[in-house]
Amino acid sequence: MLKKYLPFVTWISNYRSENFKSDAVAGITVAILLVPQGMAYALIAGLPPIYGLYAALTPQIVYAFLGTSRQLAVGPVAMDSLLVAAGLSALAVVTPSQYIQMAVLLALLMGAIQLLLGLLRMGFIVSFLSKPVISGFTSAAAIIIGLSQLKHLLGIQLSQSNQLHVVIGSLIQSQSPIHIATLLIGAVSVVLILAIKRWNRKFPSALLAVVLGIGWVYFNGLDKEGVAVVGLIPEGLPSFQTPWIDFATIQQLIPTALTLALVAFMEAIAVAKAIEEKHKSYNVDPNQELIALGSANIVGSFFQSYPTTGGFSRTAVNDQAGAKTGMAALITALIVGLVLLFFTHWFYFLPKAVLASIIIVAVVNLIDVKFAVRLYSKRKDEFALYLLTFLATLFSGITEGILLGVVFSLLLLVYRASKPHHAFLGRIGTTNYFKNISRFPEEVVQRDDLIILRFDAQLFFGNIQYFKELVFKAIEEKKHTVKGFIINARAINYIDSTASEQLYELILSLQQRGIRVMLVGAIGPARDLLIKSKIITILKKQNLFITSGDATDDFDGITKKTPLQKKLSRQSNP
Repeated sequence: MLKKYLPFVTWISNYRSENFKSDAVAGITVAILLVPQGMAYALIAGLPPIYGLYAALTPQIVYAFLGTSRQLAVGPVAMDSLLVAAGLSALAVVTPSQYIQMAVLLALLMGAIQLLLGLLRMGFIVSFLSKPVISGFTSAAAIIIGLSQLKHLLGIQLSQSNQLHVVIGSLIQSQSPIHIATLLIGAVSVVLILAIKRWNRKFPSALLAVVLGIGWVYFNGLDKEGVAVVGLIPEGLPSFQTPWIDFATIQQLIPTALTLALVAFMEAIAVAKAIEEKHKSYNVDPNQELIALGSANIVGSFFQSYPTTGGFSRTAVNDQAGAKTGMAALITALIVGLVLLFFTHWFYFLPKAVLASIIIVAVVNLIDVKFAVRLYSKRKDEFALYLLTFLATLFSGITEGILLGVVFSLLLLVYRASKPHHAFLGRIGTTNYFKNISRFPEEVVQRDDLIILRFDAQLFFGNIQYFKELVFKAIEEKKHTVKGFIINARAINYIDSTASEQLYELILSLQQRGIRVMLVGAIGPARDLLIKSKIITILKKQNLFITSGDATDDFDGITKKTPLQKKLSRQSNP
């Protein structure tokens, strides 16, 4: 039980000295990446850079003890940072300090929701975020994140918004001239980071861009010529503070907190599962991940952290650098803590344009064009879902985009369930194989006196009308010759009360027209429902069969059921 809720007990009890070297290398590598990234992502959230370092500290430590993934690197990420900015920009915020308080409160609310979902074992809810929805949302959010950094890259004033048309409108209407030195620093940083990544992905390109950017500004005095720099960063670890609580504000933040909780969990579980496949020594538990991430955000909020989750790029780097256990995360947190204690003054001359370049390069990889093209060529309905989510996110907003994407996804699911796949079957020659008439028109024997319909879904209130239409249309086409109707129920795993009532009326209607109705291949759960319902009173057990061949032969009077066939076709157990 202790290992279930405190997964670190498993790896710490078996920890070997040879693992420490790998964990130390990985921890240092991730820290080198995380320090500049953390400050950059804080800018996306509309927060001072120091809060990116705060978010990189406490949540990591908590996750290392509670998380089931041994490589997941928890901290600030671009997507969540943008969601924070989107959620808070919609509220009336008077002062910068109030904005910071609300961002910290958002971490507390988000963590509480994740913790509650984890305790209720609701990890399966991430299944409702389908791949097209996630990809459409992520691609649109990446574009918005990139555009949000133009003000830092160009050195101009722009309105803060998470809607594409507002950002573009603000850019067109801006009267501020482009600051050439700022643009040059940003452009060179982007090219430098991309070139280094192309040469060696493991090299800390972001850190090099930070060092060169600081040197460029410091030795040329560019901060005095209008280049925006990070400026004075408070030194020291974050102090323990109870998050500011205001119930009116909480009501306003709940939609954003819920969106953050789900999106953050989706990001973390996706990358954690991907890394898990490479390691056979542990299993990622979605419910425990919710508890770990929720606890990390709750505890983090008491140490001035804004919402965090597992990052894609940092986790990949952590794994590639050789992380074996959560010790790597603890080492990363130690280094971040040392930076906060002794080295924050080093970042005074860091140009915001360099941080913007780090963000832009990072989010470009989130735009999955190949997946969109693949959907367009092979899955038009899912491409429409991708496109709707993408456009909704771009023009309606980040929170609205993901929520609309889920709604579109569920509507598509309902539509598919209301008109599932079906097939009219025919016997292949004299064999006992029955195939789809439309797929094997030359091989199957088509009969005018017998219809066999296979329905590939459960029968419920949403599709029973469609099922009846299929039956009546097929009967109408052979109304002068048809004498038997076989329902192949092999794929029907459930029949709800609405469908049961209408199925009774349908069978009765066909029998009154002199058509014998038979049912074959019903699996245990569906067979139980049939036998316990009033349907069996008119269908009769003698019309239940194991295979379509058995039903066809009985209909033709060729063979009769053996005692074993009778037992198997009527057995009410699964």
